[in-house]
Amino acid sequence: MKPNFSLSGKIVDVINNRIFEGEVFVEEGKIKRIAEKKNIENRFLVPGLVDAHIHIESSMLVPSEFAKIAVTHGTVATVSDPHEIANVLGMEGINFMIENGKSVPFKFYFGAPSCVPATVFESSGAMIDAKDIDTLMQSEDIKYLSEMMNFPGVLFHDAEVMQKLNIAKKYNKPVDGHAPGLMGEKAKIYIEAGISTDHECFTLDEALEKIGFGMKIQIREGSAAKNFETLSPLIESHPDQIMLCSDDKHPDDLVEGHINILVKRAIAKGYDPVQVIRICTLNPKKHYNLQVGLLQPGDPADLIIVDTLDEFNVLQTYINGNLVSENGKSLIKTKQQETKNIFNAFPVTKADLSVPDKGKKIKVQQALDGQIITKTIIAEPRSEKGMIQSDTSRDILKLVVLNRYSGGRPAIGFIKGMGLKSGAIASTVAHDSHNIIATGTTDDDIIQAIRLLIKSKGGISLANGSEKMVLPLPVGGIMSNEDGQKVAKKYEKLNRTAKQLGSPLSAPYMTLSFMALLVIPELKLSDKGLFDGIKFEFTELYAD
Repeated sequence: MKPNFSLSGKIVDVINNRIFEGEVFVEEGKIKRIAEKKNIENRFLVPGLVDAHIHIESSMLVPSEFAKIAVTHGTVATVSDPHEIANVLGMEGINFMIENGKSVPFKFYFGAPSCVPATVFESSGAMIDAKDIDTLMQSEDIKYLSEMMNFPGVLFHDAEVMQKLNIAKKYNKPVDGHAPGLMGEKAKIYIEAGISTDHECFTLDEALEKIGFGMKIQIREGSAAKNFETLSPLIESHPDQIMLCSDDKHPDDLVEGHINILVKRAIAKGYDPVQVIRICTLNPKKHYNLQVGLLQPGDPADLIIVDTLDEFNVLQTYINGNLVSENGKSLIKTKQQETKNIFNAFPVTKADLSVPDKGKKIKVQQALDGQIITKTIIAEPRSEKGMIQSDTSRDILKLVVLNRYSGGRPAIGFIKGMGLKSGAIASTVAHDSHNIIATGTTDDDIIQAIRLLIKSKGGISLANGSEKMVLPLPVGGIMSNEDGQKVAKKYEKLNRTAKQLGSPLSAPYMTLSFMALLVIPELKLSDKGLFDGIKFEFTELYAD
C-alpha cells in the first residue's frame, strides 16, 4: 500500500508555464489534486528530471546501482540505449538491463539497439538483426529504436537498415539519430527517413539546420562529449525542439551530478526556469511517450523538492509516490547481480606490439578533450632498432586494440592528446564493441595493463612499472556488480592517477573509450585495423 500524503511549496507547472504557491495531495502513488495555498514552505516542487539519452553501461554500473545514485540528483527516469551490453551479449544483455532496472523504484525506458555491431569493420560479441528488432519492438518495455549510427546505410537505402526503420514505424515508435557533422541534403535525406532526434551536434549551425529539417536536438553534456555551452542558445530560440541528455556518464561524474547540473547552469545563464525544466521533463515525455508524471492531477507522483531554483539543491525525490532520496542520501538498496560475460582474450607480447619503421611518416589520431571526434595528423615516427616506439616528447603514443571475444593479434596505431609521460592505461569500455583498448609510453607497461584486464575479465587498468591498478567490470566486461559509490571512488582514483602520469584530459579513460568508435570521425582504430571515419573504410598507418 502506497502512503497518502501532501507536500506544499512553490509549484513549477510546466504545462501552464507558471509557478504558484500550493499543496500537492498524493494518494496511491498518484497526484489526487493540487490546491493553491498561501503561507506554504519556502521551497520548490518540480517534476522529476529525465535524461533523454544515455547509455547506462557507461556509468560502469548496472541499472539498479545507477538509479541509486541518480535519484539523489532529482532524476526519476532515463531514455536508455542498451547498445553497449547488446554489443557484448546481444538479446540476453538487453533483457538483463530491463529486468535489473525493474528491481528498483526508477523509470528506465529502454530502446532497441539499431546498430549491433555498429559496423562490419570491428569484432563484437553479438549481432542484433531486423528480426530481433521486430521481437524487441513488440515489447512494452521497448520505447523506441535506438540511435541509427549507420547514416551511410540510411543515405544509400541499405536493405537491412531500411527494414529496421520500417519496423519502428510499424509499431509507431520513434527513432533516435546519430549523425555527427551531417548537414545539407544528406541531413535532409537522413531525417526524412523517419529519424527524429540527434545528440551528436557539435556546432550551433548544425543543430539549427537539423531543427529546420524537423529534427529534435538533444543537448549533450557527458563525461567526454560536452556540447552544452555551444548549443545552450537553443533553450531560448527553440525550447520545444530540444531535450537534455548526458549520453555517457562515468561513475565519478554521476556522483557529482546529473541533469540537475544542466538545469542549474541554464538558469544561471538567465534562461527562464520554467522553460528549462519543461525541456527536461515535458519534452522527453511527449517525444517518447513516457509514463512519467509532470506534477498534474492524475499523474504518477514523480517529483522533486529543491531549495531554490537558483541553487537547485535536491532535498527529496519521489517516484510513484515513493520517497527514494532525501538530503543527498539514496533510499534505494543495492541488489545482488549476475556477472554474465564473454571474454576470451589472450595476453600480448612485445612481438605482437612491434611496428616496423618503413621510412615513412605515419597517420596519428588526435584526441580532443571534451569531444569524441578526432583529427588526423601526419607525423615523423620515433624509431629504435627499426621499430616505431611511443614518443612522449611529442605526445605520440602507441595505441592498441585487441579482440577480447576470440583473441588474435592486436591492431596498432598511434595517438596524440593522451599526454602520458610514463605508464599505460587500458580499458574494456571501448565503444562500441568493447574490445580491449590500451595506450602507453612503453610496450612493457601496455602489456601489463592488458594483462590486468584479462585476469579480471574486463575493467579499466593502469600500469606504471611496479605500480598496477585495476577496477574489475565483470558484468559484460563493462559494468561492476559492486555498490555504485565504491565503484565511483575506485574509478576516481584510477582517473586521478592517469592524470598524475601526465594526461591533461579531464577524463582520460572516457576519451580512450571512444578511440575505437568508428562511426565518429575522423581517424579511429578497431581490432581489425586503422579506420578512416570520413571515407568509412580502412586506411594504412603509413602516409604516402
